[in-house]
Amino acid sequence: MAHVRATMGNELEEATTILVTPVWKDSARLARFGRELAEALAERRSDVAWIIADDGSGDAEVARLGELRDEFARVYPAVTVHAAAAHYGKGSVVKEAWGLKNEADWLAFVDADGSVGADDMLDLIEKARRSGRSTIAIRKNTEETRVEEDVLRWIRHHGFLLACRLILGVRSEDTQCGAKVLRGEDFREIRDRLVEPGLAFDAELLAEMTAAGLSWDECPVNWVRKGGSRVTAFADAWQMLRALFRIRSRLGLPG
Repeated sequence: MAHVRATMGNELEEATTILVTPVWKDSARLARFGRELAEALAERRSDVAWIIADDGSGDAEVARLGELRDEFARVYPAVTVHAAAAHYGKGSVVKEAWGLKNEADWLAFVDADGSVGADDMLDLIEKARRSGRSTIAIRKNTEETRVEEDVLRWIRHHGFLLACRLILGVRSEDTQCGAKVLRGEDFREIRDRLVEPGLAFDAELLAEMTAAGLSWDECPVNWVRKGGSRVTAFADAWQMLRALFRIRSRLGLPG
């Protein structure tokens, strides 16, 4: 890939499950969540290869990520840093990192903010591998899970879900929750049709899976809003809405 800058570490050769944490100028939040994730991976004696995928944050951030990688690796050795050459967006860097191990049986990602905790993420991976089906996390209060989000975020969240259903025909309780596990076969079937580089990546992923006749399971997880997000309420929402119409056009769905 022309815009790959570097991959530090060499833990991918034997891995059958790849877990990507996308970051952009996010080393501070990763420092907190990364320690939690490294400890959970080590405690479970996981066979997951963890890739911290930087979306063009610049030399200083990449250097800091390298320091964090060394810290995490003392707890869980199978962690690498992959640095994209420039800032393209979450979707771009996740796909780029997944592409480092094209033949992996399972491909997953979890956001660096820790809103979905490490144990919930690893439970999601284990559930997917047991069922043999792609599995996505959803924010939903149940007897076992709790969701903490403010009213404005709830409105934006459910408004976007409605848009995904009306514009793309995607029926999901939560397209955007930042934790997903895909069968490698499912991803390889649709990867060449995934073109959205930014936050609409999740919606495009599910829309293309729907169009290809691929299904997925949905798993409620604990979700707690964390501070420090760079998502802007209106500018990013508008860009994501525009992306839905682009996706619909590429899929040839009726207007």
